[in-house]
Amino acid sequence: MIWLTWRQFRGSAATMAALLVTLAVVLALTGPGLASDYSAGIAACTQDNTCDRFYDHFFGGHETSFMALTLVVLLLPVLAGLFWGAPLITRELEAGTHLMVWNQSITRGRWLAVKLGLMGLTAVAVAGLCGLMVTWWSDPLDKSAAENLALMAPLVFGARGIAPMGYAAFTFVLGVTVGMLVRRTLPAMALTLAVFAAIQLAMPLLVRPHLVPPITSTFELGKTNVNGIGVNRDRGGYVDIQLRSAVPGHAGAWVLSANLIDPSGRTLGSEGAAQISTTSGPCAPSAGGGDSCIVEINRLGYRQQATYQPLERFWPFQWIETGIYTLLTLGLSWFCFWWIRRRLS
Repeated sequence: MIWLTWRQFRGSAATMAALLVTLAVVLALTGPGLASDYSAGIAACTQDNTCDRFYDHFFGGHETSFMALTLVVLLLPVLAGLFWGAPLITRELEAGTHLMVWNQSITRGRWLAVKLGLMGLTAVAVAGLCGLMVTWWSDPLDKSAAENLALMAPLVFGARGIAPMGYAAFTFVLGVTVGMLVRRTLPAMALTLAVFAAIQLAMPLLVRPHLVPPITSTFELGKTNVNGIGVNRDRGGYVDIQLRSAVPGHAGAWVLSANLIDPSGRTLGSEGAAQISTTSGPCAPSAGGGDSCIVEINRLGYRQQATYQPLERFWPFQWIETGIYTLLTLGLSWFCFWWIRRRLS
């Protein structure tokens, strides 16, 4: 049974292995140079306090590669579910070859176990190796990325660490399960994609923010958390403040919400307006705003109130989320064995 499954699977497995080796060679050749450039840039910028400009320049020069590799890792679990999982059983059902195997000495459970084990473990290994290689290569870029592309950001988090292994295992078994229920390859592929996309959207929006209770704190305003300041000419005496999704002292944090609060603690929103004289003083148009205006706003008691998950929780979140997908995978696997023994013919 193992030999037969391998014969059916060896072509796609060889292709995937060749692509993985090619990716590994490219990353191994370019990764040390990327890390060296980052170290040299950090050493130079800390002397004259220009690291923000270095981060922007360094990340901007490699943004295309960063996004391409992130997309590759994100797509691997999808491909495993669509092209390995969904056709795994439906192809046999459509051709009727499963009946020939079941009439031999192979039980249904063993037939399914070999297919799930061989192809599923291969999908997990490919996604895991790819994810860890890209995590190693992208480390300098993850440290210099903007807040919406930082390591804890939803788009990047799913393409780093061990999370792709959990995604690949779940999507593969999801494809097998849907294929057994639908019994047609193309509808099974479409439904697998729809279900996985819905779950992948729900996870960062509804589940991941609450895996560990987030931290809520208040911070003084500064360059780290203020994106811009302007005078509201339609409302005399008000200064508009636009906050960034970042918090001072916690670089790379995943900011769930950030609002301006006034001295009484009232929430003014992420683009709040501080009531302050704009006819004279550091926030007047003639003064040019800037640091002196921010100092004045802090003196009056305005603060940023942010709810966030710190970067230090990256690996705990990776383990917890991978564990959730592992449990979902085991549940679907149990259902597959139950269905094939009692309902599938």
